[in-house]
Amino acid sequence: MSGTATTPGQGARASLPTAGTPDLSEVGDWIALLKPRVMYLVVFAGLIGLLMAPGGLHPVLAATAILCIALGAGGAGAINMWYDRDIDAVMRRTARRPVPAGRIEPGAALGFGVGLSVASVVILGLATNGVAAASLAFSIAFYVFVYTMWLKRRTPQNIVIGGAAGAFPPIVGWASVTGGVSLEPLVLFAIIFMWTPPHFWALSLWAHADYERAGVPMLPVASGARATRLQILLYTLALVPLSLAPWALGFAGPAYAVAATLLGLRFLWHAWRVWREPQDALGRSLANDAAAKKTFRYSLLYLAALFAALPLDRLVPL
Repeated sequence: MSGTATTPGQGARASLPTAGTPDLSEVGDWIALLKPRVMYLVVFAGLIGLLMAPGGLHPVLAATAILCIALGAGGAGAINMWYDRDIDAVMRRTARRPVPAGRIEPGAALGFGVGLSVASVVILGLATNGVAAASLAFSIAFYVFVYTMWLKRRTPQNIVIGGAAGAFPPIVGWASVTGGVSLEPLVLFAIIFMWTPPHFWALSLWAHADYERAGVPMLPVASGARATRLQILLYTLALVPLSLAPWALGFAGPAYAVAATLLGLRFLWHAWRVWREPQDALGRSLANDAAAKKTFRYSLLYLAALFAALPLDRLVPL
């Protein structure tokens, strides 16, 4: 016989992680605490705010500012998962998150979130200025204390008011460069603020059973599916002209205006499909909420494409 001899179980032992070898599944759980899918849009909106700001920032400081926005958003997400672990455990969509599933201890998640949040604010203040750091701190506090701990479990307007937390990144990015806040980042704030309800209500239409089971008064649970469909349409109708404000105010050009119009008309078409989807007498979908699911997915693409179009005129002058 050729080759080296092995004792029973040697092959099995060789496949086990040795001391000091990181468990990638555990690393993935800590990353999941940061809500990375939410973080992508937050970071991108902050980046656009930074790029649109007059003046400039050293590339290292700009990268630090974007990293701090990401850490702040991730820290807030981890605190949210710590606080919401009881309702996450009874919702199918969230039951496998690291804290309710028991893979990360609640105290560890809280410490992780607080540590990241504090570090992000301190580093941003040292790297850029106090206005940017204060804006980031306020957005984190608003998401944790106003939305997560106060509004979410008490009112169907939770996502309307609480959506302000996710609208702050362009202000933080802008302030990182300028050291102040002006009309332009406030307009970008308003666009995200108006986008959040139709985006999130589209999700809550097809996840309403989860929210009902957890006792969270999302609009479909509190007011019914038909009222939610109407609100999605009305907010989208308000969002489309608002999205043209950067062009109307002169800090984005005609290429942006064309992109915003086309993207907005598509969003309106999706919202109309949600309103007109086959329903029962209570407004509940007879088509497995297909239109709401498509609207939710498109809303993510919409916001990313809309903000990507803001600096478009610098590359494609018309």
